[in-house]
Amino acid sequence: MTTPSLESIEIETGPNPTVAVIWLHGLGADGSDFVPIVRELDLTGCPAIRFVFPHAPTMPVTINYGYVMRAWYDILGTDIANREDEAGLRKSQLLVEELIAREKARGIPASRIILAGFSQGCAMTLQTGLRHPEKLAGLLGLSGYLPIHQRLSTERHSANHDTPIFLAHGTSDPIVPFDRAEMSRDFLQALGYKVEWHEYAMPHSVCEEEIADIGVWLKRVLAQA
Repeated sequence: MTTPSLESIEIETGPNPTVAVIWLHGLGADGSDFVPIVRELDLTGCPAIRFVFPHAPTMPVTINYGYVMRAWYDILGTDIANREDEAGLRKSQLLVEELIAREKARGIPASRIILAGFSQGCAMTLQTGLRHPEKLAGLLGLSGYLPIHQRLSTERHSANHDTPIFLAHGTSDPIVPFDRAEMSRDFLQALGYKVEWHEYAMPHSVCEEEIADIGVWLKRVLAQA
């Protein structure tokens, strides 16, 4: 089994997990950022799950004056819709693919792997999941957006056309504008994707209601998987 390039924190909810959730953090955070959410999710009745929380690479981030931090790709400016680090997105896409490959090597098929992420992690979830050549169990995106959307119609893989997608966003998000998230939702729906949309009265964060909704969605997705 090939060792992925990224180090990760792993939590298993029971012995011999049959489901994997690969959860990607946001800019400047690390894998530990969403570890507490495992305890907060209502996973009653779910099979044993392996939660994988990888640490993104470190790199200088332009919008933060070149300060080196963990990031999945560079943020070139406030106009995230038109100035994107496409090379960085594609490089990290390969890193996420390595994580999927490791779960498959450990006995969990792609159809029982969920990609999840917050902010930049949401962008990487959509960037990778919609192009993945095998059907995944689901894609969970929080407070993020669809990157390099203009390439998706030609690069997407039909394997994940019907994969459940959960998107959630805060209506007062000052980091990733709410209308940018709405545009991502509308674009995906126009391509025929099944998007479950949630919005909350919050900034660039996570709230209790959202966590409850994630738990409900996870149970439904795993029942279908």
